[in-house]
Amino acid sequence: MDAPATPGDWTYRNGTALFSDPAGGALLALRCDRAAGAVELVRAGQVTATEIIVRAETLERGLSARTAAAGVAAQIPSRDPLLDAMAFSKGRFAVEVIGLPTLYAPAYPEVTRVIEDCR
Repeated sequence: MDAPATPGDWTYRNGTALFSDPAGGALLALRCDRAAGAVELVRAGQVTATEIIVRAETLERGLSARTAAAGVAAQIPSRDPLLDAMAFSKGRFAVEVIGLPTLYAPAYPEVTRVIEDCR
């Protein structure tokens, strides 16, 4: 919680919340996968990883990850308490993938909107 926030901002479009750096490069995406009943989290970057660690103020967990076209992806069931911890985290939550810099993304309304879309 003491680490500085990663520079960037969230946008929401077509059911996807996208956290981008100040130059507009995508860093993190959250979208509802209704068919799977889950929120898909995608950390941009081309690395081979088997786990994404999400750390929020009240909860942290390692998620099974897979390689995706846009980076490394994991699914979080739509009713998982981890999503609430991310949305209501004081200030920011962290997303860690070995081989990539840790992201400290602000817990802005766009995050909550994707979660609500999926419930």
